[in-house]
Amino acid sequence: MRARMEVLGGMVLVVAVATGGCHSKSSATPDNFIKGLNAHFAEHPDCLLPDAPRFPYETTDAEKTKQLNALVTVQLLKVSVERDIHASRYVTTPLGERLAPRFCYGHRVVTAIDSFTPPATRNGFPETDVVYRYHVEDVPVWAQSQVVKDAFPKMAKQTSGDSTDKATLAGTITGWQVPD
Repeated sequence: MRARMEVLGGMVLVVAVATGGCHSKSSATPDNFIKGLNAHFAEHPDCLLPDAPRFPYETTDAEKTKQLNALVTVQLLKVSVERDIHASRYVTTPLGERLAPRFCYGHRVVTAIDSFTPPATRNGFPETDVVYRYHVEDVPVWAQSQVVKDAFPKMAKQTSGDSTDKATLAGTITGWQVPD
């Protein structure tokens, strides 16, 4: 009987060791997706102006003027108006110069994976599309101002608590990554 128990115990140990390796960094698991997304977002903050205009910047667009005037209110930009051509010209303030041209307002921290597609080979790598929940951390004071939130509703929604978004992840031997 004792010999049987030793054999059974040995088999349990072998199975435990063999299956323990199944949860590597390259496995398609929500935890691995969260790690990959958080590594990406630590290096890629969310910004008000992702297209990075060059300053000085001139515009006649009413929506863009509203947004940039909000940044004037929080003292990141200065504005002068060219009345003859109905254009506003924006330059950075000393404070705004450190943040220009994109005016980043924090980075995402992924808290959960709501769903993902089965990994399929695309572009030579296994890829999956994930839907994830996140919140934004390290939001500066100027981005918390109501005038900036009113001018940039997408930013206001993102910084108000948990948000949801989608991403594509590619599987590599070092883990899941957002393809750049």
